[in-house]
Amino acid sequence: MRASPDKHACPQGIDVSNYQRNIDWTNVVNNGISFVYIKATEGTSYISPSFRSQYIGATNAGLIRGGYHFARPDKSDGATQANFFLAHGGGWSADGMTLPGALDIEYNPHGAKCYGLTPSEMVTWIRDFSNTYKAATGRYPVIYTTRDWWSTCTGNTTSFANDNPLWIADWSPTLRALPGGWTHASFWQYADSGPNPGDADLWNGDMDGLRAMALGF
Repeated sequence: MRASPDKHACPQGIDVSNYQRNIDWTNVVNNGISFVYIKATEGTSYISPSFRSQYIGATNAGLIRGGYHFARPDKSDGATQANFFLAHGGGWSADGMTLPGALDIEYNPHGAKCYGLTPSEMVTWIRDFSNTYKAATGRYPVIYTTRDWWSTCTGNTTSFANDNPLWIADWSPTLRALPGGWTHASFWQYADSGPNPGDADLWNGDMDGLRAMALGF
């Protein structure tokens, strides 16, 4: 993996949610997309009504795919939300097509930016989610976040850098400094729009590495 990925050399991906409906997955593949993360759940009660059709469509198109959970630490503990995610599309299997589930943890769109938690409490919440997911699947979840949120709401903890792959949101021409002790980002969300539906992402490596990620190597 590269410290500063080349947007033109790395496998391209997208991430989508219920905001992107009726996706033409064949066109997505023809546009050069290799993988997709699809929103499955949020908090303890929301299940994306588009998840199933999006997941099946991506699968039928031959894309490597995975689900993500939008964290709501103000709603429950981390274990409860990990189990909710696992029950509604967030699982993983070593089939070569399924990415480990991702925890989308970022500023609260509904209130206090750190969901009313102290940095120490937030670290505990994330660890609770991560360990629960690992116990169920054998894989640590990918963590999606931003540099600013991680620094503000976890105190820039380095507790997850050794186990959890990083998916960094950094909408810039080149990847900037990473938070939390991570030495590289596995995935980079580099734009919030592009020629394909959803946000634009890349895998920091080659296709063999992406397939290995899906297989659990």
